[in-house]
Amino acid sequence: MNPRLNQLQPYPFQRLRDLFAGVTPNPGLKPINLSIGEPKHATPAFIREALTGALDGLANYPITQGSDDLRGAIAEWCGRRYGVALDPATQILPVNGSREALFAFAQAAIDPSRHVKRVISPNPFYQIYEGAALLAGAKPYFLNTVPENGFSMDFGQVPEDMWPDVQLVYTCSPGNPTGKVMALEEWRALFALADRHGFVVASDECYSEIYFEEGALAEGGAGAPRSGDAAPESGAAPASRPVLASRIGGGGPPLGALTAAQQLGRDFSRLIVFNSLSKRSNVPGLRSGFVAGDAEVIKQFLLYRTYHGSAMNPAVQAASAAAWRDEAHVVENRRQYKEKFTAVMPILRGALEFEAPDAAFYLWAKVPGDDAEFARELYRAKHVTVLPGSYLAREAGGANPGKGFIRIALVDGLAPCVEAAHRIVDFVNR
Repeated sequence: MNPRLNQLQPYPFQRLRDLFAGVTPNPGLKPINLSIGEPKHATPAFIREALTGALDGLANYPITQGSDDLRGAIAEWCGRRYGVALDPATQILPVNGSREALFAFAQAAIDPSRHVKRVISPNPFYQIYEGAALLAGAKPYFLNTVPENGFSMDFGQVPEDMWPDVQLVYTCSPGNPTGKVMALEEWRALFALADRHGFVVASDECYSEIYFEEGALAEGGAGAPRSGDAAPESGAAPASRPVLASRIGGGGPPLGALTAAQQLGRDFSRLIVFNSLSKRSNVPGLRSGFVAGDAEVIKQFLLYRTYHGSAMNPAVQAASAAAWRDEAHVVENRRQYKEKFTAVMPILRGALEFEAPDAAFYLWAKVPGDDAEFARELYRAKHVTVLPGSYLAREAGGANPGKGFIRIALVDGLAPCVEAAHRIVDFVNR
């Protein structure tokens, strides 16, 4: 077997299962799981219908490049969402969810002939970045995203003599787990480095459609409702626009890398964006997303994928095209997330330390004491599952930047999320 497999660390949820081994949770309380970022809102009926209505496509082998209709639907969506014109034939490639694509991309992008191979990643991070780098024969270099730097990737912390060895930089905006959105000036700095050193930027934007204020394209990220905001009635307009306006970007859709490149007057050279329907459209089981950007890089990635055998199911392609062409269900999805943040944050204030995220559906909260012990004892006493922050990070610069934090995924319904928040407060104040 490939000896590089021995470099892979246990996945966070395996570590969580190990942490809970032998623990009996309070039998008098219904379990509430807020540890995994799996959307639990209902899958829209029209997506289900599009899927079942295209089952005749199972009689045909799909092509790796995807159907003209799906690539066209994605290009149209990118035009509406990012304000960019992409060639669906050369600048877009459907993928089976962003997870497999983020992993596979490193295998195609890393040049194995180079003696030293570096991949830069945020820390904490989506664990696929590390695994992809290691199995491609590269060594990750982690940039700690902590409160002291606004949860940003500080590229100035990369040693100058390391840059020539960097082949790939993973970014995650909105960030997992912090919800941080990269601002235009951060993109300017990263693009300048890519131009100077020739690496590729892999921009993971799978949380881009979970934000808290409807509006036109913005230069920054959306701001979540703060703890003092009143909870809106179902469908009601938010009453806190002035507060939101004081946060990054004034509240609209988070800035994406494609929009940033266009605003900076550049093309998409050395840039690949990854997005997915899982969070946007509540279809994590559909396994559908896309990559977009540099046509030459996508041409090479398509060659890799042709051999890798990763063509998308024709019925899934039809359902995906329908999903990308509809926004009403996405607006409703955002309304539900905003309702949960607006309800939960005032409850948790005072018990946990956290900042309202720019976007995404996580609260990244500082806890008293050890994060793993907190998660284990919370599970035991209150039957609520959260993820220890240290499980999402690696020791770097002498510290694990996830230590002392927990990730709370507000993916369940409003009532369970509110109930979980009350249980957490009771646990902290016990």
